[in-house]
Amino acid sequence: MTLEHTEEGRSARKRRMIMEAATTLFLRNGYQGTSMDEIATLAAASKQTLYKHFADKEALFSAIVLGVAGTVESFLERIATTLAEPKHLYADLQDIARHYIKTVMQPQVLQMRRLLIGESARFPELTREYYEKAPERVLAALAPELKDLDKRGLLKVDDPVLAAKHFAFLILGTPLDKAMFYGDEIGYSEEELMRLADEGVKAFLRAYRADPS
Repeated sequence: MTLEHTEEGRSARKRRMIMEAATTLFLRNGYQGTSMDEIATLAAASKQTLYKHFADKEALFSAIVLGVAGTVESFLERIATTLAEPKHLYADLQDIARHYIKTVMQPQVLQMRRLLIGESARFPELTREYYEKAPERVLAALAPELKDLDKRGLLKVDDPVLAAKHFAFLILGTPLDKAMFYGDEIGYSEEELMRLADEGVKAFLRAYRADPS
């Protein structure tokens, strides 16, 4: 390994440590209640190093938020691979629904979403970008797959975008809405989340299955 690669590795590790420290403080104290000095201290980094990676607190906050948005990537891949060659409609949609609810209902994802909503007046563009890169991308990925299931004769979908929204709400509507108000005390067990996902799929199929029988 060359010296250049070693330095790149150290730089990446330090950047990760800074982002982890900042995430901890933002979620604990809020955006306004967190200072760059505190982040540098928790990350065991000098302020010079901190500002080498991030121009200011806003840039650091933006990087963290968009990093959370990026957690949907593996789920988007799962949608495409699972529905490319559907073997059993209910089981395939159940698989997607369960991973969907597990991805979104992660405590840190929920905490960051609440923080971002609370700071939406300060960061309107960042809030919109998060929505476009996470919730909206899921709908955009799901809609054509549902339309394809319609073409295969498995579903009856006149409006695939609306159907994708119905699917998302049936899976996430109740737990996500509650999580925005209850915070970390939401109290859903994994078993309860899986049941919500499964029942959401059943309701979706009652509305959209091509042959309800």
